[in-house]
Amino acid sequence: MKKIVQTITRWYGRTVLDRPVIVVLCLIAVIAVLGYHAKDFRIDASAEALLLENDKDLRYARQIVDRYGVYDFLLISYTPNDEDLLAQNNLEALGRLRNEIEKLDWVESVLTILDVPLLESPPISYEDISDDIPNLQTPAIDKHLARIELRESPFYRDLLVSRDMRTTALVVNLKSDSIYNDLIARRDGYLDQQARVRLSPEEATHLDAVVEEIRIHQIRMNEIRHKNMAALRTIMDRYRPHAQLFLGGISMIADDMITFIKNDLKTFGLGVFVLLVFMLGIIFKNIRWIVIPMLCCFLAVICMMGVLGAFGWAVTVISSNFVSLQLIITLAIVVHLVVRYREFQSTLPRADHRTLVKETIRTKFVPCLYAALTTIAGFGSLLLCDIKPVIHFGWMMSIGILLSLGLTFLLFPSGVMLLKQPNPPTAPKYFRFSLTAFLARFTESHGITILIITVIFSILAVMGIYRLNVENSFIDYFKKSTEIYQGMAVIDQQLGGTTPLDVIIQFEAIDLEAEFAEEDEEFADPFDEATQAEDYNKYWFTEDRMEVIEKVHDYLDGLSETGKVLSLGTLLKIARRLNDGQALDSLEMAVLYTKLPAEYKDLILLPFVSFENSEARFALRIIDSMKTLKRDALLKRIKQDLVHQQKSEPDKVRLSGTMVLYNNMLQSLFASQIKTLGVVALALLAMFLLLFRSIKVALIALFPNLFSAGVVLGVMGWLKIPLDMMTITIAAISIGIAVDDTIHYIYRFREEIKTDGDYYKTLHRCHNSIGHAMYYTSVTIIIGFSVLVISNFWPTIYFGLFTSLAMLIALVAALTLLPQLLVLFTPFGPDSARVADHREE
Repeated sequence: MKKIVQTITRWYGRTVLDRPVIVVLCLIAVIAVLGYHAKDFRIDASAEALLLENDKDLRYARQIVDRYGVYDFLLISYTPNDEDLLAQNNLEALGRLRNEIEKLDWVESVLTILDVPLLESPPISYEDISDDIPNLQTPAIDKHLARIELRESPFYRDLLVSRDMRTTALVVNLKSDSIYNDLIARRDGYLDQQARVRLSPEEATHLDAVVEEIRIHQIRMNEIRHKNMAALRTIMDRYRPHAQLFLGGISMIADDMITFIKNDLKTFGLGVFVLLVFMLGIIFKNIRWIVIPMLCCFLAVICMMGVLGAFGWAVTVISSNFVSLQLIITLAIVVHLVVRYREFQSTLPRADHRTLVKETIRTKFVPCLYAALTTIAGFGSLLLCDIKPVIHFGWMMSIGILLSLGLTFLLFPSGVMLLKQPNPPTAPKYFRFSLTAFLARFTESHGITILIITVIFSILAVMGIYRLNVENSFIDYFKKSTEIYQGMAVIDQQLGGTTPLDVIIQFEAIDLEAEFAEEDEEFADPFDEATQAEDYNKYWFTEDRMEVIEKVHDYLDGLSETGKVLSLGTLLKIARRLNDGQALDSLEMAVLYTKLPAEYKDLILLPFVSFENSEARFALRIIDSMKTLKRDALLKRIKQDLVHQQKSEPDKVRLSGTMVLYNNMLQSLFASQIKTLGVVALALLAMFLLLFRSIKVALIALFPNLFSAGVVLGVMGWLKIPLDMMTITIAAISIGIAVDDTIHYIYRFREEIKTDGDYYKTLHRCHNSIGHAMYYTSVTIIIGFSVLVISNFWPTIYFGLFTSLAMLIALVAALTLLPQLLVLFTPFGPDSARVADHREE
């Protein structure tokens, strides 16, 4: 092994140190290629990017969409400055806005209060329903009665108008993406076949081709969606002088999240970069120790973006902070090299330039390598998730760490060799407080206190972790001062909620042909096949079914977490109002079904009943801004209550929609991240054993890493910050950050203890050498990332705060707890000072 190391060292010296120009030219060529692929770097915040591909609920949700013709939709809230919503000028403006939106080629239809049937203005009997049902645009409409009907209607209230009649909504139904749906169907077909039997080489090739087509199509559709949202907002802007308008909907949220992430990457990426430069200037006071580190950081990020572009991996909201993490990891490596180089300048004043660089690389490569490998192990928990973007994030960080390591150990020595040897650092002529020296003295004097504080904080951390919960509130991603938050709040609280949820009730099938044959002959006129099928449908509305549907509707509508509930029960309630408060029987319902115009069937009936599958759909919207909302508990409660209420089999009641899919994603992410921390701990323990070849040292090294991650998670629990798709990776990030300090300190401690065997003297030497590098890195990153707190996007703020907190905890633990454990357990042999004292006694 020693010969191999010597051979590699000689090769490295001849290649990198003796030919720095060639190395730099080769790096330029590689970076140019990767930089070209960086043009394909993209961000994807679409719902599809975050769903579990093997989730059975996802396939069922797609079936429900196809079965009921459920459109993806946007909501536009419209509050006129004139308080009278039904004033003629307001209705005319609303009509013009609707007409402009309908002309957009990606819009299927727009539903407003102008278009819906008014059955009580004046009241008409259900028997008199015909094609000529009045609406707000009918000249003879009674606006006073219309106002009452809109405010009190089970269908329109909280859907198209707010309860105070100040705000109305435009429901913009979007055209279905038939190309995407076809690609998904083809992919799922191959995946179903793969689950049964092994795919042939040709079929596997076709599957890969379909997956690539989906990726390319999603890229194109994301770009189109952004243009569509911009076009819609342009139309809305023309009406803002006379009304307050807000836009909402899942597509809008996805597009705005991409915009926020891109803006944060640009604005705060530059801000972090500038602050890092500023901090390096304060610490090292030498232009080369600013340019070389930041060049390494910048080029590492460019290379990683090129790798992502080449592999076609999209950066999602989960992995959006990879750039910042790459900066942290690269900067940490470079700062350790700079500090070590400057140490050798002081300890080897007669050494030439090449020797200083060679010794720096020789002494720092192994600890940096193992720090990188253990950091990769820390991020390894991400690979255990079922969500592809999370898995990609794990691979991103693993590849990014290796890229940073390789690039730094090529660019740093080459760059330094191309420059003249700098002047050695001079000691300050004035008194300067040294935090590392203070912590060394504090550790020596108050070792027991440190252990007691650690135990207390560990207990508090565990208590905080037990207080953690998993939630996903889109509205809470944005500050209250932002337009997107205000718009979502208006729609959420005044227009029936934000997050869609479908409840499907399966009924026992009945023999409609037999039912039809038993009816009186006056209802059995001869039909052709098409009209006969339509006639069969009217017999679906049995009194037992309608009773069940109304009970389920009332139960769902009575939940405090639900906003608007639409179902066949909504139509039954409207019909009761038209029938003098009496519920319709099955025959009267058949008459209503027959007389209801086709356009209104498509609006208030067919989206909620599947005759072919003998089931009813209840379309809910959940109030996303409700502070006490517990999504997973709510879904389980709805399922259990309905199964108990109907006394039916569990498979007869199913939940679907966006809320179910996102909850599944969160629960999977929580399980893979929190419950697999033990696996990560074992992986780190194995890496420490491999590096230090001592179980005692490995256990000592492991504890500060788990302590750092535990405290960060505990703080989140005490502050009631929920784990969601943006914050749940903080555990892996905390471990990845803490590992670096731990390995560098123990590796240096092991080398220094050989000098005299005195643990406390070694502690002071380590604090005054490697401690400086750890301190410089941590302080630079903490201050650099403080700029993120002024973002309007809470996930970015949380990332900046908790990354800084993890850095601070890791630094303090590595300079107090870790050395105290080393002194306490003496893993590198007996303490010479203690032995001497014992002999004197």
